[in-house]
Amino acid sequence: MGGHSHWSTIKRHKAGMDAKRGILFGKLIREITVAARGGADVDANPSLRLAVAKAKEANMPADTIKRAIQRGTGELPGVAYEEFKLEGYGPGGTGMLIEILTDNRNRTVSEIRNMLGKNHGTMAEAGSVAWQFQKKGLLVTEAQAVDEDQLLSIALEAGAEDVKQSGNCFEITTDVAAFETVKAAVQQAGIETSVAEITYLPQGQIRLEKKPAEHMLKLMEVLDSHDDVQKVHANFDIPDDVMEEVAASG
Repeated sequence: MGGHSHWSTIKRHKAGMDAKRGILFGKLIREITVAARGGADVDANPSLRLAVAKAKEANMPADTIKRAIQRGTGELPGVAYEEFKLEGYGPGGTGMLIEILTDNRNRTVSEIRNMLGKNHGTMAEAGSVAWQFQKKGLLVTEAQAVDEDQLLSIALEAGAEDVKQSGNCFEITTDVAAFETVKAAVQQAGIETSVAEITYLPQGQIRLEKKPAEHMLKLMEVLDSHDDVQKVHANFDIPDDVMEEVAASG
């Protein structure tokens, strides 16, 4: 399976099992706070609507979501976060795009550079990696849980760009503008998704085996554990058995 969607699925599985809820909530609160700068009305603010949906999926209390929105709109005092991306190279020459939300840019850049250096990666110059990724909507559902013809019909009629099987899952990709419509159509059909997000998908992938694969997954996990890292996108492709071993390790 493609590295990005499979890693996203595994990450969610692990997050529910390894007491990382505090880190997850911290990232979601930041995302809601920044999104709320565009307005507190979830119906009129797609970024906020998506952030709140993710928080509810993670079982974040309604009061916590409300306070995060109020900090974003200025109703409550809060930290001023800066939003930017860092680029890097991982094991095997893989490209990495790292989304950051921080109140101290210099500190965060230094820490991420250090993390990369200690885990078989390096920081890259701005623009050297970003061109390898496209901003898209992505939904992933288990193949055994849905009829392929039904999914194709629903997704494509709603405006999806592509539906393809990857391993034991179906991946639905959309233009950013069509994401909400496609997501709603899939949900209304009673089809559950393990991933539903706006993300950066690689235009090509680098296959990793054995040690490079282990190093890549370790680097992804290390970066994901950093409070200021919202998302990590990478163009690796790793065999299912290696990925499943990571998920099973809990």
